[in-house]
Amino acid sequence: MNLSFKQYRAIDLGIMLVLLMVADALIVYAARVWFPYESYVLSPTVAIVCIVMMRWGGFAAIHAVGGGLALCIASGASAGQFAVYCVGNCFALAALVLFKVLGKEKIRSKPFWTVLFTIVAFCAVQVGRWLVGLLLGGSVGDIIVLFTTDSLSLLFAVLAVLIARRIDGLFEDQRAYLIRTQSERNRQRLSDYGDND
Repeated sequence: MNLSFKQYRAIDLGIMLVLLMVADALIVYAARVWFPYESYVLSPTVAIVCIVMMRWGGFAAIHAVGGGLALCIASGASAGQFAVYCVGNCFALAALVLFKVLGKEKIRSKPFWTVLFTIVAFCAVQVGRWLVGLLLGGSVGDIIVLFTTDSLSLLFAVLAVLIARRIDGLFEDQRAYLIRTQSERNRQRLSDYGDND
């Protein structure tokens, strides 16, 4: 079955969204059962959003909101918390600026820039959550709480994205990936054809 580019993108985005929401919900549930008194939070949202930004650019906003929804639903959050996490997560897309400044290939291929990209996305999320929280009556000091309680998510995101970049095609612009793999298949066909002569 041949898929169009839009169909391929929709399926890929859908799979990533389902994986993110299920993982986020399971982690929240496990934390509530096994570590009910821990103040630290672990979420795969920043990691998945970074990977999707590399693959599909601004479509990662869907996953930013989805991660926030999953976390809030699983934890029984208030309406204000839904706004903080769903809107705040979208600030991760500020890291897209690095694609313009450095280029996707440099961020994909160099570990230093991969880590920087992930840290920028994480910090933007925390600032976004903090700003939304301020609008809803939060305090200036909440930003310290956000960064410290979510520090495990930063560590997870950095490790996950570094691993993803080592898997062929996972942390790569998908249009470029499809062109590259098609070119490789064409070269292989020509090579096989030449060997048969």
